[in-house]
Amino acid sequence: MPWLIYIFGLTLLLRQPEGVILSSLSDFIEQYLKELLADAVEGIIMLQRRELAEMFECAPSQINYVLDTRFTLDRGYLVETRRGGGGYIRIVRLTFRTGPDFLSVVEEKIGDEITRGRAEGLLFRLQEEGFLDVHECIFIRTVLDRETSKAPQNYRGAIRAGMLKAMLALLLRE
Repeated sequence: MPWLIYIFGLTLLLRQPEGVILSSLSDFIEQYLKELLADAVEGIIMLQRRELAEMFECAPSQINYVLDTRFTLDRGYLVETRRGGGGYIRIVRLTFRTGPDFLSVVEEKIGDEITRGRAEGLLFRLQEEGFLDVHECIFIRTVLDRETSKAPQNYRGAIRAGMLKAMLALLLRE
């Protein structure tokens, strides 16, 4: 069911993604930007940071926080910003090109080691693009967390990468 949100004299209609509960301003800003991207013909949007901050009645630093944490390369977004009076934000939605080499591209992205944050970002992106469902992501996160917590700190990234590649090879095979 969509939400009607009244911000700074504007009424915004945001669609609620299935199973997602928006509880913070960051969630609302993220959802608004994702809806703009979904409606954009080329998957590219350009905005004024100041205008966006005014629309959500927040400081520009709140917009920066959302961009820095929710629109990362690992999550499938390229963000270009220019600060100052005429500054802008450009967000590009990157998509995986599926095909016979899809799994090798994912494995290359993982590399020999991967941090927990980058693994989370990759799983989020695979789920968001429909390659994994929410239960598969929860399973992978649980296994990775359980197994890497037992390992010495300096081996965790390599163990996480190896396990993630193996699980994704099973789940993403055609």
